[in-house]
Amino acid sequence: MDSGIECTISKFANNTKPCGVVNMLEGRDVIQRDLDRFEKWAHVNCMKFNKAKCKVLNLSQGNLKQKYRLGGGWIESSPEEEDLIIG
Repeated sequence: MDSGIECTISKFANNTKPCGVVNMLEGRDVIQRDLDRFEKWAHVNCMKFNKAKCKVLNLSQGNLKQKYRLGGGWIESSPEEEDLIIG
């Protein structure tokens, strides 16, 4: 699943959280490519993501609030997350 992934990934049990810095469109494109890779991996392995649990967390005041998609649908933004870990 990690093959070719450019973002930083946090994994625990059945959760996978990609994260990255988006200060230009290139950063947004990196994250979107990785989401596309995750979706392709899931399809090849006859699995699927619970898209209702997928959220985008934008940090910083000047954030561009980029939108991302997983498969054919947009991922909802969230102002907060319960299990966020910052190392």
